[in-house]
Amino acid sequence: MKYSIIIPTLNEEKLLPILLEQFVENNILGKYNCEIIISDGGSTDSTVDVARKYTDKIVVHDKSCRQTIADGRNIGANIAAGDIFIFIDGDILFDDLVSFMNKVETVFNMNKYIAMTCYINIKPTERILTDKIFMNFYNIYFRILNNIGVGMGRGECQIIPKKVFNEVGGYNKLLVAGEDFDLFKRIRKKGKILFDKSLVIYESPRRYRKYGHIVIFFSWLFNAISVIFKNRSISKEWEEVR
Repeated sequence: MKYSIIIPTLNEEKLLPILLEQFVENNILGKYNCEIIISDGGSTDSTVDVARKYTDKIVVHDKSCRQTIADGRNIGANIAAGDIFIFIDGDILFDDLVSFMNKVETVFNMNKYIAMTCYINIKPTERILTDKIFMNFYNIYFRILNNIGVGMGRGECQIIPKKVFNEVGGYNKLLVAGEDFDLFKRIRKKGKILFDKSLVIYESPRRYRKYGHIVIFFSWLFNAISVIFKNRSISKEWEEVR
C-alpha cells in the first residue's frame, strides 16, 4: 500500500518543520512508501518555503476568498497518489511515528475497519490540569460516538482509504467547522471506524490557551448539532491562532 500524508496549512512556519522532521528522522517516506502533501491556504509567512524542503507536492490557495480547511484537505486529496489518506494538521506531533505507521498498516491490511483515528492529547511538557481533564473527556466521548454508530474523528488525525473517501464525496468544503465530524458521520454509515487509544498524537494547546476548554467544547457541540440538523456550521470563520 501507498500512503498519502495530507497536511492543510496556514501560517505554520514555526510548528510545521518540527512535524515534518519526524518523517525524516524515522525514514518514514522510504520505509512505508509514503508521500507528503502540503495544501496551503494562502500563507503569508514562510510556510511554503519550509514545506519545499520536505516535499515537492505542494498546492497553494491563491484566490482572494478565505479557504476552508475542508476545501484544503480535499485539494490535497485530489493530487494524492496513495491508497490510504492520512489527514493530519500542521501543528501536531506523533508520540511514536513508527508505531503509528505500523498500526495503520496492520489495521488496513485486516480489512475490518473502513477508517481510523486515535487519541489526541497535549504534550506532557505543555499539559496543565485542565488539559488532562478535558482531553480525557474529549477522547472518551469521541470513542463512544464511534462505538454507538455516530462516527467521530478529529481533523488532527483522520485515516481513510482513498476508495472510501471518494465514495462519500470527501469533506464538505462549505463547512467552516465540524467538517471532520461530518465526514466521519457519513463514513460510519458504511462500516466500522477504529478509535485506537494506544496511538497518541499531540496537538498544540494554543487554541485552548486563548479561549479555554469550556468555550471550545461548546463551540464544537453547537457546530456539531448544526451540522447534524442543518448541514452547515454555526461558525462563519475558524479563527487562525498562532
